[in-house]
Amino acid sequence: PGLAVTILAFAVTLRVKLAHAMLCGVAPLNTKIVGGQDASPGSWPWQVSLQTNDFHFCGGSLINSNWVLTAAHCFASITASQVTVYLGDQSLSNQTSNPNVVSRSVSQLIIHPNYSSSTHDSDLALLKLSSSVTFTNYITPICLAAAGSKFFNGTLTWVTGWGNTADGVSLPSPKTLLEVQIPVVGNRKCNCLYGVGDITDNMVCAGLLAGGKDSCQGDSGGPLVSKQSGVWVQAGIVSFGIGCAQPNYPGLYTRVSQYQDWINQQITSNQPGFVTFTSTGTDGDLNVSCADDDSILIISLIPCIWGFPQIL
Repeated sequence: PGLAVTILAFAVTLRVKLAHAMLCGVAPLNTKIVGGQDASPGSWPWQVSLQTNDFHFCGGSLINSNWVLTAAHCFASITASQVTVYLGDQSLSNQTSNPNVVSRSVSQLIIHPNYSSSTHDSDLALLKLSSSVTFTNYITPICLAAAGSKFFNGTLTWVTGWGNTADGVSLPSPKTLLEVQIPVVGNRKCNCLYGVGDITDNMVCAGLLAGGKDSCQGDSGGPLVSKQSGVWVQAGIVSFGIGCAQPNYPGLYTRVSQYQDWINQQITSNQPGFVTFTSTGTDGDLNVSCADDDSILIISLIPCIWGFPQIL
């Protein structure tokens, strides 16, 4: 009898975990992807807006019914008690009249202990919502990239947010959520561009080397996602960069797959769904070496931390 009870308990636990894993990364209303344009309502149901005094300062992603994943640098001068999390949002100017929007305060803020504001390494934080949210077509958690996930150079990703549309240019009213499609830039190539050693294994780069498409101020903390077998998986967290959409300066994102153990240590019940993302083909970044004219001395440049949009 004891063995039977144990087996039954294991089966129930496994079903619960599988059910949660299958639930994440599903966006029923996401029927069309168009980079660089307004996102249609419900396209990115894990996207959240972090606000203080009705001012959007960072993005984030819902990872289960109680927790949001975002960037640590968003809280350089803001405390958890000052933050309201908006979920199911589309246009910030109309959020009070949108029946799909719910809001929560933050009961706990956990910043990664290894976060460095000088190197931008381990730029991630967890926010516990004041109460759980109910999932709808407009509010759904994202799957997180599991340890060992591979995002090869050229892998197509999407980044979303309510940040600036250009360096120093605020998103105009009605402040509709934007989406942009950008490819992953391999870490070796990214190190050549930013300065060898600046890009760690805890980071992932994405953007067009020609410029023109990128995340920007106010997008910080938001998700960089890619689709695999019909499921959306979060590869990165918007972290930092040089300007916005500048040629040869792809955006830098915290690599989510490096932090599966840490996230699970903080969230001990109803853990987020982790999915192993596997790129197809071969990784062209493995053959990259820095030419003399590729390596740029970063000490003469000031990285732009994308937490706070400029108000014009």
